[in-house]
Formats: sequence, structure tokens, C-alpha cells
Amino acid sequence: MEGAAQSCRWINNKQEEYECGTSTGQVQDKLCTDNANAKRLIAVIGNKELSVKSMTNALELKGRDNFLNLYLKPAIGDGYVCLLYPNSPHHPRQKYLLTVKGLAVYDECVKSM
Repeated sequence: MEGAAQSCRWINNKQEEYECGTSTGQVQDKLCTDNANAKRLIAVIGNKELSVKSMTNALELKGRDNFLNLYLKPAIGDGYVCLLYPNSPHHPRQKYLLTVKGLAVYDECVKSM
């Protein structure tokens, strides 16, 4: 009986059933992002290799530091964007491109337009 009491609740003198949550969160969809900045960046990069300057110009942003902290680093951390020269992050010709995960999000964005 005790287990049954955990799977229902009383609201306005009516008993409603609900599913008990688990102690661990559900695994999120790996090909979906709620980060609007990451989506904008993914849409700009597309199938190209772009430099930081090219991306900031395309996004019409002026501040390099804000771009790096709010757009590029989160997108890299989430696995949507990767470096062309990963072993040399300060390479003079460093460019950024979408990973397989990023391309999947890009394809979904293109389909939804």
C-alpha cells in the first residue's frame, strides 16, 4: 500500500496518478541544444571552416571576449564545434568547424526552415 501511495496525489479532493521521478536525471537528447547562442553559431558555421573574426562578423558581434565566452567556448565544450588544429589552439591559421554532432543540429535547423 505504501508504494501505491507514492504513485498518486490528492488535488482538489480528486486522486490523480503520476509517475515517480527517478533520483538521477534523464539522459538529454545529444543532438539538441537549448543554448540559443550555440544554435546561432552552428547556423553561421554550417559546412564551412571559419576563423573567429569571420564568425564574429557573420554574427554581427563586436566584442571578441564576449563571443569567446558566450558562443565559442560553450559550443566547443558541448561538442558542437571543433578546432581545425586541435593540438595548436593558437595556430595563426586556426579555424573552427562543426563536429558530427554539430552537423546533425545544423541539418535539423536547415530542415526546420
